[in-house]
Parts: sequence; C-alpha cells; structure tokens
Amino acid sequence: MTDILHIALISETFPPEVNGVANTLGRLCDGLRARGHHVQVVRPRQGNDRGRRGDEQLLLTRGWPLPGYPGLQWGQSATGKLLHRWKREPPDVIYIATEGPLGLSALRCARRLGIPAISGFHTNFQQYSSHYGFGLLTRLLTGYLRWFHNHSRLTLVPSTSQRMELTRRGFERLELLSRGVDSHLFHPARRSASLRANWGVGDDDLVVLHVGRLAPEKNLGLLGNSFRSLQAAHPQRRLKLVVVGDGPLYTSLRQQWPEAHFCGMQLGETLATHYASGDLFIFPSLSETFGNVVLEALASGLGVVAYEQAAAAQHIRHGHNGALAEPGDEQSFIEAANWLLEDEENLRRVRLNARQHASHQGWAAIVRQFEEHLRSTLQAPTVPASEKRHAQPSTAPAAHSRR
Repeated sequence: MTDILHIALISETFPPEVNGVANTLGRLCDGLRARGHHVQVVRPRQGNDRGRRGDEQLLLTRGWPLPGYPGLQWGQSATGKLLHRWKREPPDVIYIATEGPLGLSALRCARRLGIPAISGFHTNFQQYSSHYGFGLLTRLLTGYLRWFHNHSRLTLVPSTSQRMELTRRGFERLELLSRGVDSHLFHPARRSASLRANWGVGDDDLVVLHVGRLAPEKNLGLLGNSFRSLQAAHPQRRLKLVVVGDGPLYTSLRQQWPEAHFCGMQLGETLATHYASGDLFIFPSLSETFGNVVLEALASGLGVVAYEQAAAAQHIRHGHNGALAEPGDEQSFIEAANWLLEDEENLRRVRLNARQHASHQGWAAIVRQFEEHLRSTLQAPTVPASEKRHAQPSTAPAAHSRR
C-alpha cells in the first residue's frame, strides 16, 4: 500500500453551507488533500454547482430540504450511481459523515463491494427529534443510528462525553476524533471599537455574546434568563446582549428580547471580528456532539459559560479558562455566568487563559489523527459477532488496497 490514500467522503452537508458539520468536513477534506491524499466528496447538489460536471473530486446526487432547517437538505439514495463509480474506480476507504438515505446507500455499496467504511457521529438527531414534534420516533431513530454505525468498521465521535453516552446506548467500536480551531482567524486582535459602537456599547461596557443557530434544540431560553440575571446582579455594569446567527426562532427571539442586537449570520473574518468584540460568551446548548463555537470563542479570548459536556468538558477547566455548570442545572449555569462578573480579575484571568489554551488546538493534529483512523480500517479487522449475525450473504470481492 502506498502512502497516498484514495478516500470517498459522503455527506448531506458540505461547505459553503454554514453549520458545524460542514465546517468540520471542509477542514478535514482540505487537510487530507494538503497531505497529498485524493478525496472524492459525494454530496447533494447545491445552488452554486452549475457547470461543475466532470470534476473527479466531486460526485453530486439529488437531495430534498431538511424539515426545520431551511438551506440544508438530505441526499437521496444513490446506490446505482455509487456502484457504477466505485466498481470502475474503487476508493481505498469510505468515510460516511451523515446517516440519511445518501449515507445509507453508501454504507450498503461499501459492504457489497468490500470497501472499508467508517462513519462519523456528527449530529444528535435522536435528541433533535423531540424539539420538532417527533418525540415518539426518538427510540426508533436511536435504534436506526445504532444499527447504522455498528455496521461500519469504526465510528468517530467528537467528544469523550459523546462516546460514553453512545456506549451506554449500545454503539460499538467508537474512537475519538476531536475538533480544532483556526487560532489565527479567531483572535482577540480582531476586536473592533467601531463594531462595538454600532452595537451601542463603549469601552467600559460588557457584551454578552451568543453565536449559533437560533433553533429549539439550542436551549435559548436559558440565554435570555442568564442575561437578565447578570443585569440584576450587576446593576453597576452596562451589559449588552448580542446574538449572531439565524434560524427558525430568529423572529420570535427578536420580539422576546427587544433590547438585544441581532446580527444575523456572519462568516469568515467578519464572524471572527464579532467574536473578538464580545466579552462573555453564553452557550446553553445541551444537544451538541461537540460545539465548534466554544473553541472559536475561547480562541477569541472570551469568558465562556457552558454546560460541562462536549467541547466545553474537553477544553474548559472551571475557574481557569471558563465557567462550567452541571448539564441540565439551569441555576448552576446562571451562577457560573455571575461568577465571571463577581470580580474583574475573574474575567480578565479567564479570558487570558482561554486564548492561551485555544491557540494550541489547531486542525493539523486532528487531520493527522483522522488519517490514522482511515488507515486503520485497511488492516482488515475481524468482523464482530454482532455484524456476523446481521451480515447478508455476499459474493463481493475482498477489501482491496492500491499497491
């Protein structure tokens, strides 16, 4: 086997779409290509894909809108297209990032052709279902996700807390693949006095910032409660709530919080400037598999308040570089936010330590670890007993590699 890998990456979402999964996959794909590997991306068509036929690094499929998530879509099953392409040019290994119909067809094709396939657990769909009126389907969805991932050779999860939770639910062969942050892009030096003036705040005022999708599963009621508590507990400080992002709750939240400044979706350097121009970062979500925004806020030198899970549990030490609360304990969360403002030294020290920690969390090490996981699947591991019980008889050729 040569050092160069031929990889197929399957996902229903990919840049320039804006979400944590797309951002992560874009970073991994770019990193692998920079290391000399060939990466073919298999995804649904996007609005800017006209004229892109013939691109050997891209295989486009049909898709349909994802309910509750305008601008995102699920890919339709593409069994015929994938079999045709992969019989002619089989990849060494397949990485399936999403579990929808497109991901399922890729998994089936990989097993039929004997191509090693690993999967990634990027989104807590089983938790999201209860927020969108599908609570009764949560058990069925969890069962499907368990079946899906247990039929791949390996499942990569972004946090230790996620791995523990999935292990408890019967998921097998889980390995950790964390996330990185571009600490050159997200940097305190991007702080902008003019942007803060546009928000209506001065040098001595404090900006309470939130960045993320404005959706039911993000627990945003606690964001409003935390801000009001900070105002009541620290009447001598002028506080401003600034919300960056878009989503189905955008309009209703603007009505609920008329004193807040809503910035809409921001990207790239403009997003980094918004981060750096804040002071506290309030992140009340309980549904994250990781939470890239936590690392971005730390890299920007903000005082981060979050529940002790996912990215926050991995990267924040309470009282040192952020403030943590026991998951689900809203009173503890509000107290953690208030602790940051009890003493000016608390916030100053936490912000300095946040930046120092995040500056060492680059993507290069994550990409190398991802490459190692991909290579590990080429060693033809023994099929687990649970797979043998569910495997279908097949005359597919044995797993291959380029030599």
